[in-house]
Amino acid sequence: MSETAKTPADFWFDPLCPWAWMTSRWMLEVEKVRPVEVRWHVMSLAVLNEDKLDQLPEEYAENMRPGGKAWGPVRVVIAAQQLHGDEAVGRLYTALGTRFHNEGLGVTPESIAAALDDAGLPAELIEYAGKDTYDAQLRASHKAGIDLVGQEVGTPVIAVPGSDGDQIAFFGPVVTPAPKGEQAAKLWDGTLMVASIPGFYEIKRTRTQPPLFD
Repeated sequence: MSETAKTPADFWFDPLCPWAWMTSRWMLEVEKVRPVEVRWHVMSLAVLNEDKLDQLPEEYAENMRPGGKAWGPVRVVIAAQQLHGDEAVGRLYTALGTRFHNEGLGVTPESIAAALDDAGLPAELIEYAGKDTYDAQLRASHKAGIDLVGQEVGTPVIAVPGSDGDQIAFFGPVVTPAPKGEQAAKLWDGTLMVASIPGFYEIKRTRTQPPLFD
């Protein structure tokens, strides 16, 4: 890799998740302060949880069931990727997340339609929210990410090439608010440092505040 080449950072997200949204905004900051280029991929909390719905709180499980709120956004994103290319994924994610989370408009057909417009994508893509047309591709994208970290975690998943050529992959980090500038750089450097240690699995503490959007 040349000195000017950027390190690819593959990022798997479900637009429904506010914590993944926080991490994604941090990654945009990382792109400014480190030679990193994010490549966006969709994963699905509905797919992740489909075999354990009876173990989830009822309201959350309702969103994960077929026809629930968790299916529409990821289906629209994967349709955009299939029909308009990889570049559309990050653009649409930003538009969806801004409306779902920053603006608090919720996961509604109106929010998705407005996000498509914001992202410069065809309005008819919203029709895929209720269709399984690209579910095979959605599941394949989800599997590519979750297979790197295992079934015990969720979204986001990040993977980067390690010095030995193998991928370094991890869930998270879970952080709020999204660090900026030098803080973003320090968190990136530290996350890669611990994630690159063979046999390292987890650091965790109780969350004391909700996602703080700015």
